[in-house]
Order: sequence, then C-alpha cells, then structure tokens
Amino acid sequence: MNSKLPTTIPEYLEHLRRSLAGADPALIQDALYDAEEYLRSELAENPGRSEAEVIAAVASSYGAPDEVADIYRDTEVTVQTALRPPAPPSRKSALGRFFGVFADPRAYASLFYMLLSLATGIFYFTWVVTGFSLSLGLSITIIGIPLLILFFGSVRVLSLVEGRIVEVMLGERMPRRPLYTVRGRSIWQRIGDMFTDARTWSTMLYMLLMLPLGVVYFTLAVMLIATSLSFIAAPVLVWLGIADANVYIDGWQLLNIHGHVVSTSLPEWVLPVVFVAGILLLFATMHIARGIGRLHSLMAKHLLVKSSQHA
Repeated sequence: MNSKLPTTIPEYLEHLRRSLAGADPALIQDALYDAEEYLRSELAENPGRSEAEVIAAVASSYGAPDEVADIYRDTEVTVQTALRPPAPPSRKSALGRFFGVFADPRAYASLFYMLLSLATGIFYFTWVVTGFSLSLGLSITIIGIPLLILFFGSVRVLSLVEGRIVEVMLGERMPRRPLYTVRGRSIWQRIGDMFTDARTWSTMLYMLLMLPLGVVYFTLAVMLIATSLSFIAAPVLVWLGIADANVYIDGWQLLNIHGHVVSTSLPEWVLPVVFVAGILLLFATMHIARGIGRLHSLMAKHLLVKSSQHA
C-alpha cells in the first residue's frame, strides 16, 4: 500500500483532488486546505524526515488520499444534514405549495439577505474600486506592489466572509477554508499566481456586481413588503373603525396618516378585493425572495468558488 502513496505533498494533494472528482468544489477546497495544513505541520515537527517518510508515517492516522476523500464525502453528508434547516412539509396541491412558503425558513433567510445585500454591496464595491485603483496607481512606487498584494489578499478574505453569509442564509455549500495555494513557490511566482488566477478577477467582478444587485434586491424587498402590508392594513383599519374610506387628501392615497386621522382613498366595496390581493402579494413576495436567493447562491458559487485546483 505504501508503494502507492504519493511521495511529495503536491502529489498527495493532486491525488486527493482526483479522488474527490465530482464532489462539490467548496468541499474540494476545504479538503485540500486541511490536508496541506496537516502534512505541512507534520513535516515541520519532523525536520529530519523527507516528505515521502512523513506521508508514509501519517497514512495510518490521517489516511491515504482515497481514504481521506471517502471520509470527507461521508462527513459532508452528515454535516449538511445536521446544518440544513428542517424542510417544510411536502405539499401536493398548488395552493399548498403557494401558501406553504411561509413555513420555509429559507424564504425568510433569503428575504433578509435581500435587505442585507444593500449594505454588503456598498462595502464590497467601495473596497474593490478604492483598493484596486489606489494600489494600481501606486504600483510605480516602492509601496505599490506590496499594497496590491495586500489588496488581493483582502479580496480573498472578503470572498470567504461572503461565502459564509451565502451558505448560512441561502443554503449553498461554500468554502469554509481559505483557497488552497501551492507552497514552495517563490514570492514572484505567488504574485504571478494572484494575477493569473481567474478566481481573483471573478471575485472582484462579484463584488462589483453586488452594488447594483444590492440596490435592486433591497428596493424590491422593501417595495413588495410595504405594498402588501399596506394592502392588508388599509381594509383592516377601516373595518376596525380606525380609518375612513373614500377620503382624498392631496390626491389618491392607499393609506394616509395625518396627525390622528387615518384614511384611505379606497371605496368600501373594493376593500375585500384589496385585502385578498395584499395577502396573495405577501405570499408571492416570499416566493420571489426564495427564488432570488437560489439564483444568487448559484451566481456566488460560480464566481467565488474555484471549480478545480491546480497541483
């Protein structure tokens, strides 16, 4: 068995990557990072031994690449099952599926993500535009290159943070470890890797897109929630005797609060229709939020996670 073991850490990682072929790219990134950290620490604790001797020694404890891959696959299923929120009850009818969205925790999380995305989008956009233009502008000076490297490093950290937000709120499996990078390369080779790594640019693209997307998400969420709640509140307030119907103050208004006077321009005969429309729009809002959450998580997975790792 030992004859089949890789003799260097890069070979071990490449073997592990091949063994995890077909697995979630985020899982592969985590597995490669963990394996390299473990092997490097073992090698540091045994300075008198070669990489081949260390790999052979840890094979029985940490495992060969194929064994490690199997452990990660099995653990992933267990962890995902434990972390996944309870699935809403399955409903067969169309009405059940439509109104059952209120029992889906992912719909609430997606709605909250839409509201949060305005703040994160502004931050990401400002960070990328300011950091990249500043470091690129200073690249002709002695501090320009270190500043650019620091900026690229910060983008990778923010990518990891955004990945955690996406996984927790939208349910898409994202990396829990930093991106695995080949060690033993010179500083200039590492700098070149940063510039030539497509993930560096796709991550910055994602952060730039987050500003317009955040504006759209936030505006859509606030508009739909405010409209649906107003549609529900206006008839209820009239029926409770708190508001007056068919009142025009500075034009037509769905719901107007002026001092102690609450009114609506809606005639009384249309109030039941508006109330039902508000209920339906509120449920539709949750469906829209859940759909946007799914689409956004796919985009985040595509732009923030590398599909394959180099040896």
